[in-house]
Amino acid sequence: MTIPPHPLVTAARRLAADVLAPRAERVDQDGMPASSVEAVKRSGLLGIAAPVAYGGSAAPAAVVRETAEILAGACCSTWFVQTQHHTPVTTLAKCDLPVRERLLGPLARGELLSGVAYAQLRAHPRVPVRVTRERGGWRFDGRIPWYTGWGLNDVMLLAGVTDADEALFAFTEAREQPGLRPSPPMRLAALTASRTVSLELDGLWLPEDAVALRTPYASWAVTDRPKNTNASPAVFGVTAAAIGLLEDDPSAKETAGALRARLDAVRRQAYDLADHPVPTELIEERLACKTRAYDVMRAATTAAVVAGGGRAMDVRSPAQRLAREGMFLLVQGQTAQVRAAHLGSLGSPGPLSR
Repeated sequence: MTIPPHPLVTAARRLAADVLAPRAERVDQDGMPASSVEAVKRSGLLGIAAPVAYGGSAAPAAVVRETAEILAGACCSTWFVQTQHHTPVTTLAKCDLPVRERLLGPLARGELLSGVAYAQLRAHPRVPVRVTRERGGWRFDGRIPWYTGWGLNDVMLLAGVTDADEALFAFTEAREQPGLRPSPPMRLAALTASRTVSLELDGLWLPEDAVALRTPYASWAVTDRPKNTNASPAVFGVTAAAIGLLEDDPSAKETAGALRARLDAVRRQAYDLADHPVPTELIEERLACKTRAYDVMRAATTAAVVAGGGRAMDVRSPAQRLAREGMFLLVQGQTAQVRAAHLGSLGSPGPLSR
């Protein structure tokens, strides 16, 4: 008996087919329209991991991964903007501070879209953003090199390090305000539509009731470091989309079949590792699987370009867009540990050179 897909998987497929995929080339070149953001908000997907009591779905991890694959394969820019939202939601779901009651419901129901500004914490012991006590609240100073969704998000989850070496996360409106100044949107090789900027913080003051998490940096890092050792569902989504282009080309069907088998194998292993009950274990295996996922993505997107021939050099070509999106995913969420593992894999002799 065939088990019907989870309702959120069905919603993701509908959103991808009706809105994201038909607009993907235009979004890539011209930017993301507000109507795409509104469609994501209406889809129910922004509450996929949120508690049911707050309007979310508390969906299983397998459903979260499948919907991410679908969105990334349809329009990686839209996937990237909305994926930022899920960290603020899970942060609020785990906290018992006043900000939870104020924001978790609107975020879970898709009434608000949130971005994140915390990757700079991974530069520790360097402190790009310093947080100090001031007037019963917290003052933020420093520079955030990457913030995605500027002009699309309603709120942001901002992080810095206190003088007591704590990681402190707090919410604020995602707009220019005293002490917070954005750069112009960056022109990127891929995902320019995600409206990524840098943020200058010069005395941004947030009240105590904006704080969602305050914990020793070392404790936060223990849980953060293993996350990026797992392969991203977006990698599998872009890979599958590239293979789909090959499957539509009679001259590339054999290549598509071989790549589909490789994708299925590495995807299965990656999700088995992601479901391991101890996220700090099997790190070497996770990194090796992640680099294999990159290998399959690179092969699939390259094959799509090769099959497309000269047409693939047109910036409006789906094959070229997927190749550029794949390049972006090679460095998205990259840590020193992931970079070292990937470079080591790329530098290893291949089967033809042994």
